[in-house]
Amino acid sequence: MRKTARPAHITPLALAAVIVGGLTVTTAVPAQARTETQASVQATDAHYLRFDKGSVTNSRLELVKRTAGRDKVLKKYKAGSGQTKDTCAVGKGWLPNAEKKPYAVQWHRKNFDGIINGLVIKLSDRKCHNGTKRTELFIHSEMKPNGKQGSIESERWTNSNPNDYYSNGCIKLNPTDIRDLFQRLDRIGWPKKLYVVS
Repeated sequence: MRKTARPAHITPLALAAVIVGGLTVTTAVPAQARTETQASVQATDAHYLRFDKGSVTNSRLELVKRTAGRDKVLKKYKAGSGQTKDTCAVGKGWLPNAEKKPYAVQWHRKNFDGIINGLVIKLSDRKCHNGTKRTELFIHSEMKPNGKQGSIESERWTNSNPNDYYSNGCIKLNPTDIRDLFQRLDRIGWPKKLYVVS
């Protein structure tokens, strides 16, 4: 007969080590990675985004709640996408449709600093109908990394001359609307998916 040792006095120590180890790992994660991790933790399937294409400078981005029966549109925002309706034009075309296989909402940031700045939502890559891969797809606006309006054109929103709803293939909102979208999603939870229809 084999005897089984019961290390009851070790279990709390082992548990404490795991908890402390977990805290150490968590606090060691760089701030940038923490932001992306928080985005995925807060992600929910209760809501999704839908981009309804009208024209490259006058389409609608919708925040939609899943409900029994017909889903409910909570908010609509005027949005632009691209400079041409050619979905295969890299850096110029509007987003390829995604009715059945949505884009993934990969992460969001409030202080992004790059070619685009400030409030930014990253979308997954997508191939258009001829197989051309579309990358670097975002929902964004024109602002400085801190979210304020700047002096150079790419950081200062104007509705005309130039029409800032034009983009390099992304979805573009005016600064007031993207701030409203972020506030709503921070409150109700960040969606995992973006559908694109026309």
